[in-house]
Amino acid sequence: MTTPHTIAVLGLGRMGDAIATRLAAQGWDVVGWTRSGRTSGAVRTTGVPNDAVAKADLVLLALFDGPACRQVLDDVRDSLRADTVVLNTSTIAPAEASQLARRLGPTYVHAPVLGSVPAAAGGALQILAAAEQDTLDRVRPVLETLGTVRRVDDASTAAALKLIANNSLAGAVLALRDSLRQADALGLPRAQALDVLELGPLGGLVARKRPFLTGQAGADTAEFTIGALAKDMALLAAASDTPLRSAANVADTPADPEADIAVAAMVPAVDDAVLEPLRAYIRGHATGDPAHFRDAFLPTAHIEGIRDGAFVSWPLEEYCALFHGRPAPDEPTRSRRVDAIDVHGTVATATMTLSHGADTFTDVFLLVRVDDGWRIANKAYHRGVSAAGAARSR
Repeated sequence: MTTPHTIAVLGLGRMGDAIATRLAAQGWDVVGWTRSGRTSGAVRTTGVPNDAVAKADLVLLALFDGPACRQVLDDVRDSLRADTVVLNTSTIAPAEASQLARRLGPTYVHAPVLGSVPAAAGGALQILAAAEQDTLDRVRPVLETLGTVRRVDDASTAAALKLIANNSLAGAVLALRDSLRQADALGLPRAQALDVLELGPLGGLVARKRPFLTGQAGADTAEFTIGALAKDMALLAAASDTPLRSAANVADTPADPEADIAVAAMVPAVDDAVLEPLRAYIRGHATGDPAHFRDAFLPTAHIEGIRDGAFVSWPLEEYCALFHGRPAPDEPTRSRRVDAIDVHGTVATATMTLSHGADTFTDVFLLVRVDDGWRIANKAYHRGVSAAGAARSR
């Protein structure tokens, strides 16, 4: 098989334009098309996708999702020559990648890429390529113009690995968010916090995204958007049938979905109004005064868990009856902390750890916003024995 000479790039968004520009700069004959009608300053474009693929040896897809890939391929199917290779760099679901591979057969290469616009522009992408060996050999010069090729067994695996890689990126963004929130709570200057974070495990992300994190000039064009990352996390959650904290947190980021993912790391901590019922709950335990629990919970709330080996479900007033208006004798040694809180519009979930002597309680709350405020709708708890309590029992 001969190496492709003419390349049609379908999709001239951020990544598609960077890929097309890189290929053209390295001597390939490139023609581009995009559904939005966007033009590229570096490659010639056409308004009709069939015109782009009619003379192409290779059709490179750089589209947003699986449905877009299917639609565009349906539109150009009659213009594809029998020997034209379709090289798909789009991030799609594993099942969607398998369907395209079956449909197009040996001329299909599924090759999602790791890296954003700067990596594409510099030919430094990591490319997960799945194809028959002859086809892969044919397009390898094109792929190596864009970065380093890592062969993968099949299209589904390549798509799944890309989603896993992006999940780790989402986790890093959320970890950076938590670190910046804590730095703000401690009154640390943002620049100083970033300097130190750049020395640690998040260093690569901080270094790459520092212009966005500090609002430097020229950082107004996203390299990888919040909306695209949220889409990828939703694909992973659906494909694995496993709930992902990162999927919910990225999707619910209160920021422009077209903003760079770095903006998701700068979302401030939750509004104090969400924390107030949890603080009232803590005051109830600290003082033994059930009035604080009535402030914290909805009147219809239940508190549920295992007590003395049996499941209990207390209505609020039964729970309040367990408290007698005075602190526990060992209150000075007790501690409580809010571990996590996630807000989803008018509902929220929270987790709290309470260390009460030898016992450690994990409380999980469902909160709702009512009457312009927040209340706890229900609480479930787990009672365990602390390390110190276990040591004393031995």
